[in-house]
Amino acid sequence: MSLTVIFGFVGLVFLLFSADILRFFNMVSARLGMQEGVAAGANLYVALAVSYMYLVTLLACLMYRNPQHREYPLLLMNAKLASAAISAGLFVAVQPLLIYLVNGVVDGSIGVLAAMMYSRAKKG
Repeated sequence: MSLTVIFGFVGLVFLLFSADILRFFNMVSARLGMQEGVAAGANLYVALAVSYMYLVTLLACLMYRNPQHREYPLLLMNAKLASAAISAGLFVAVQPLLIYLVNGVVDGSIGVLAAMMYSRAKKG
């Protein structure tokens, strides 16, 4: 249930405070001597981010309500590891932005947690 609450909260934060999130990461990036991100096309990316957070929130809720179904942690694992890999790729190949690095680490960690849940569900 905790993943459901966390993902739902993050989705709402993306929706309600997207400009503030970008400003925060740009402020931290400047202090770390890293490049700042730009807000071009931000509304489209907010829509995509909120939709993605809705989907992973739904998966987390389904995992909580139906722990016997192995496909939910498998789908969550794939979603989060794909997000982490894309963020890492963008960080390395396009622009070393702090927000890419943070998303890669956070989603990679959640992906590993989901993989462990899938493995546990597969055994049990």
